Amino acid sequence: MTLPQETIRRKRDGAALAEAEIASFIAGLTDGSVTEGQAAAFAMAVFFRGLSLPERVALTRAMTGSGTVLAWDLPGPVLDKHSTGGIGDTVSLALAPMVAACGGYVPMISGRGLGHTGGTLDKLASIPGYDVAPGLERFQDVTRAVGCAIIGQTGDLAPADRRLYAIRDVTGTVESLDLITASILSKKLAAGLGGLVMDVKAGSGAFMTDLGAARALAESIVTVANGAGLPTRALITDMDAPLASAAGNALEVAYAIDYLTGRRREPRFHAVTLALAAEMLVLAGLCADRDEAARRLEQALASGRAAEVFARMVARLGGPADLLEGCERHLPRAPVIREVRAEGAVHAVATREIGLAVIGLGGGRTRPQDGIDPAVGVTDLARPGDASGLLGIVHARDEASAETAEAALRAAYGLGPERAGERERPAVLERVG
Repeated sequence: MTLPQETIRRKRDGAALAEAEIASFIAGLTDGSVTEGQAAAFAMAVFFRGLSLPERVALTRAMTGSGTVLAWDLPGPVLDKHSTGGIGDTVSLALAPMVAACGGYVPMISGRGLGHTGGTLDKLASIPGYDVAPGLERFQDVTRAVGCAIIGQTGDLAPADRRLYAIRDVTGTVESLDLITASILSKKLAAGLGGLVMDVKAGSGAFMTDLGAARALAESIVTVANGAGLPTRALITDMDAPLASAAGNALEVAYAIDYLTGRRREPRFHAVTLALAAEMLVLAGLCADRDEAARRLEQALASGRAAEVFARMVARLGGPADLLEGCERHLPRAPVIREVRAEGAVHAVATREIGLAVIGLGGGRTRPQDGIDPAVGVTDLARPGDASGLLGIVHARDEASAETAEAALRAAYGLGPERAGERERPAVLERVG
């Protein structure tokens, strides 16, 4: 056994860690013999010194093996998608039932909010009665019966990652390419997947703000995953503006329901969701190419099958059986709603600042043990080129927090005269793998 402080010191000084050293540290993280302070120091050392490919693989394997590794016996391919996080990134709630409606099985292990980004787990937790942490047997039963189940990371699957994940959130080490790679893949390998599609965000609201860094992360994940026997592809998608026009937990659930039922289908959100889901169907051999996959997914939406799968998943995991029809009755609502208006066309969005404004409203955490307010956030967010005068609508617990959020929202938008022909970047920037 290697002492945790010696492992930290060696990585701090730039040494390459042996597989046994990494395994020993992760075992201590799992059984509690490694303290929170030591875990934070290790994360910071990795952040500054980095890991080689063999170290990255060893860390991923150690975290995967820290708990149960699932095995599936299903009549279709077991697939998943994972996003590196962004603002208004509600894709998982729509994508999982869409893929399930096309013959895939999606056992999705989601995370809570990390840094300035929202988490799928926190969004689902805003649904009354929804069990975000069922036992593995119930998780498997719902996946088998419905086609998908989106839950939080349980104590059985990659428990070492669950502990390190919470520490990274509050120690400024979220952006580490090495830790992101190991964190994502340890959960996915433990879930027993047959295929994975990554959504790596690039832009002002992403952890990887520039395209080169996003490409490096995508290549790291694809290389490590394929080397570990998990077929994986990645899309690099734009996060220079919020993906959905809503940011906040219950607000994003309502947005996803509107999307699935056809009440609201914004073009960029639809483009990213469709592209990721199509990659999953092609990767699994359910469709011959992306065009065929896109047609099948559009049919799943138009027929109502995808919305039905979502409704069944919610009900089987303890949520309201009539959530699609009674969304406004069931989801929490903030008492203070305030429009934020300004003259001029939107030329740029400091997207990360919008995420921080949601945290300031109480919709995210500054410490791992913090609770969150599921009702708060912002809707109707303006996009680049928008000259309507509405920047967004703040949903707040009280007038004071609404005023603070309004100021943050105004500061996040760069405004000026309208420019003919001004366009956003494409929604999907690159494919990797």
